[in-house]
Formats: sequence, structure tokens, C-alpha cells
Amino acid sequence: MTNNKPPLIALVGPTAVGKTATSLAIARAFGCEIISGDSMQVYRGMDIGTAKLPLAQREGVPHHLIDIRDPAEPFSAADFQTACEEAIRDIHGRGRIPFIVGGTGLYVESVCYGFRFQPSGGDPAFREAMQALAERDGPEALHRKLAAVDPASAAKLHPNDMRRVIRALEIRETTGLPASEQLGEARGDRKESPYNLALIGLHMERARLYERIEERVDAMLAQGLAEEVRGLLEAGLPSSAVSMQALGYKEMAAYIEGRATYAEAADTLKRDTRRFAKRQLSWFRHMQDLIWVDADPEAKNSELLQTIYAIIAGKFGLSLEYIRTQEINGDGGYR
Repeated sequence: MTNNKPPLIALVGPTAVGKTATSLAIARAFGCEIISGDSMQVYRGMDIGTAKLPLAQREGVPHHLIDIRDPAEPFSAADFQTACEEAIRDIHGRGRIPFIVGGTGLYVESVCYGFRFQPSGGDPAFREAMQALAERDGPEALHRKLAAVDPASAAKLHPNDMRRVIRALEIRETTGLPASEQLGEARGDRKESPYNLALIGLHMERARLYERIEERVDAMLAQGLAEEVRGLLEAGLPSSAVSMQALGYKEMAAYIEGRATYAEAADTLKRDTRRFAKRQLSWFRHMQDLIWVDADPEAKNSELLQTIYAIIAGKFGLSLEYIRTQEINGDGGYR
């Protein structure tokens, strides 16, 4: 390694862009252990809707922060950061390279740049008051209120994302500081990573990405997404739980509870997933140090991988011959 900071690789990109398959090849080439950077893969029993890679398909690559919480348990960005940093230390201790893979921008960025979350305590009465305001005047009124006290957070949140808008307002109310500043996002300041960081983003032409999203949703429905959600509800998990607000789960819950037809729920899921992908891309575009790589599905996969290998090898001062050796032996590391 050419940098005295500990190494870290991170791969981000919108849903359905191909992160999972690409990450396995990278992990084998560089002797990595993968850390899921997905906010919902932490939950047990939520497999289909989170596109969780089955154990048998992980090709012997260790994966971390998957299936570590019950769906009724809360799990925040601060919780992720704590658990991820512990996993990174453990992986480094084994002489291997930690590799965060996922699409939850705040989670990944909080680790890559050491955001420091301030304890806020929480204020249930304030949350209830904000919920009542939204019900009376509409979510736009709540979003305008956030824009007045924390414009940076408001710019990143859709008015209809009331849970996160209310949370940002609650942080401002209970700490006196904007949530955006607590995430280490001081205006104009360049964030310094505590790691020798290779940060890579996958993208592709928008129309093709949307086609892949449609295909993914159809595959999830065929695999039994509705039945998975029904099982969670029948086990006592309320549809209002934070975990049930995940894509696929809230839409299928609406169908199961009679608030939408199956066709309506499927169409809503496809629409919401497209919108989610747009928000992901918007977040990633503001991440410093991110190197974009075109994941055009029509191109040769070997070309995509060689591009990424060259980026990582250059960052870590490794030769491509080293990479070829690890691909053959599968026993990479950085000692």
C-alpha cells in the first residue's frame, strides 16, 4: 500500500445497476470481505424485497451486516456507522481489505468520511406535532419548515419523505444544530477520509436502468415478495414499522391490507423504485472522490472489471499482475 491510512474500497450506485455481481469479482481480485451498505439488508426475514444475496451465491466471499436485526428493531445511520467501523477493524486485523457495497448513500458516506452523529435524545411529542401539521397542511408545509432551519437537509429530502423530514426537524429542535452539520457537512469544507479510500460508482443510461428496475421488480414479485410481506405482517410486525417502509414492503402491505389492488401495488413499486434510483444518483453526485464507471449492460463485463481493477490498483499501488494472481488463487490480502 502506498498510503499509511488503512485501505477501504466502496462501491455505490443506484438500485439494479449491477453492484452485487461486480462486487463479487472485485472481492476475489483484491482479497476483500464485503460489508453491506444497504439500510434494509440488516433485517432478518426481509430477503426478496432487499435483493439479499443468498449465502450459496456469495462464492465464499464473507459478507457482513446482513441479518443482524429483527424487523421490529430500529437501526439508524449512526448504528450502521458503529457496526461498520467495528467490521472494518476486524477485517483489517485479518490482513484483508474491507469493501462496502450498497446504495444507501448516507450510510456509506458516514463511514467513508467519519461523520460524527450527535446524540439527540428524541422528542415523541414534537414528532406527533409535526405529523399533525403534515396531515393538516400537507407534507409541503413540513418541508418548507425544514428548508427554513436546515436548507441543506431539505435539499436532499423529498417532501413526501415525511419520516426523514420529521427526523431532521426533530434533530434541529432537540440539539439546536441542523442535521446536515451534524453529519460533518459543513458548507464548503472538504471532508477528509480516515481511510486510503477507493470510492467507485456504477452508472448506466437512464432508460436502460429503468428497464432493469422493471425486470427486477417483476422478478421479486415472481419470487414471492407479497408472500414474504404477508408473513411479516402475520408474525405481528405492523405496517407502520420503520422496516416496513422499505421499497417493496410498504407497497405490498398496502395490497395485503386492502388499500390497493395487486396491480396497483406493483405499478406503485416500479414507480417508487425509479424515483428512489433518481434520489440515489442525486446523493452520489455530491460525494467527493467518487470515480464513475459506466456499467453499460451491452459492454463486455471483463472491460468493466478491468477499468475498476485499474482504479483500485492505482489507488493502492498494486500491480495488475498481483490482481491476476489473486483472481486465480483467491487468497488476496494486503500484508
